Amino acid sequence: MSNRNARLQPSKPTIERLSTYIKCLRAMKKEGILTASSADIAAATGVNAAQFRKDLSYFGEFGTPGRGYDVEQLQAHLANIMGLREKHRVLLVGAGNLGSALAGYPGFKERGFEIVAVFDNDPHKIGTKIGDLEVMDVDTLPKVNATLNADIGIVAVPAAAAQAVVDRLVAGGVKAILNFAPATPQVRSGIVVRNVDLTSELEVLSYYLQH
Repeated sequence: MSNRNARLQPSKPTIERLSTYIKCLRAMKKEGILTASSADIAAATGVNAAQFRKDLSYFGEFGTPGRGYDVEQLQAHLANIMGLREKHRVLLVGAGNLGSALAGYPGFKERGFEIVAVFDNDPHKIGTKIGDLEVMDVDTLPKVNATLNADIGIVAVPAAAAQAVVDRLVAGGVKAILNFAPATPQVRSGIVVRNVDLTSELEVLSYYLQH
């Protein structure tokens, strides 16, 4: 694999598309497909074949001219690029309806993301269980994570509490955060935050319904 484009930094949309390609390749592998062309992957993902090849070029040269891509091998390469070859421990803050649903979602663990602790500040929820996990006081998060060493946090709290929760996760050693709160928390350099605003997504769908 060549590193001729190693100095180029892939854009955020490119990184997001890598996840789409991995999902596609997993599905192909389950169907017993051994090789696939860029056109095959484009048809399955809705991404232009030229864009697919350009996205891969940031990370080296893949595939064989005239034969296409080895599905299992390309999936392994992309998983390695995305840091998916190792398991990630995840802290969840917010034991309400959304948090409970996220904690019970089996797809996270199947993809290598294990929720290892759940926190909340509601005295009525602290001490209760979500699945096999006991809800703990969010004030104990830094101390608990000193043992768990989770590197990802999920925020499922109201907007007003989001910044304080993110600050606590960062203080506890978390380096990457998936934020479901309808707010945009501020973090220091070196911390990655992905904001998922479900209401905004529905508003976008509403636009497409109208047009």
